[in-house]
Amino acid sequence: MGVARHDGAQAESQAAAGRSGPIRVVVAKPGLDGHDRGAKVIARALRDAGMEVIYTGLHQTPEQIVDTAIQEDADAIGLSILSGAHNTLFAKVIALLEERDAADIKVFGGGIIPEADIAPLKAQGVAEIFTPGATTASIVEWVNANVRQLTV
Repeated sequence: MGVARHDGAQAESQAAAGRSGPIRVVVAKPGLDGHDRGAKVIARALRDAGMEVIYTGLHQTPEQIVDTAIQEDADAIGLSILSGAHNTLFAKVIALLEERDAADIKVFGGGIIPEADIAPLKAQGVAEIFTPGATTASIVEWVNANVRQLTV
């Protein structure tokens, strides 16, 4: 799969944030959930928007996901969780990133996540949650606007 080119404004924005080249996103399916159609759709949408996407496949442990993100010099991790284990799995990924001095890698996710769980997940460090019905365009737009941005 090829990688599309960025436009000039996006490249300038990335250079201002201290990095150049396409945004790199690891898309992962943690835990025992065996449904990956949504993750593949998101991975393709991000790739088609000019990002480099590393899809880890099914049944990944938080350790495997964080290892991949660090090895691939990822800017973000997108987690797709349909199994109901989102509170545990998101927290573990965030904790591992902090332990490995990689908390600058933004974590976002989606899947079947109850509205009541979104605020606590964000309080733990998850940058954004996309629930069923979110469009691929809104996810791409969010990644472009929020990944590699300078934090104050």
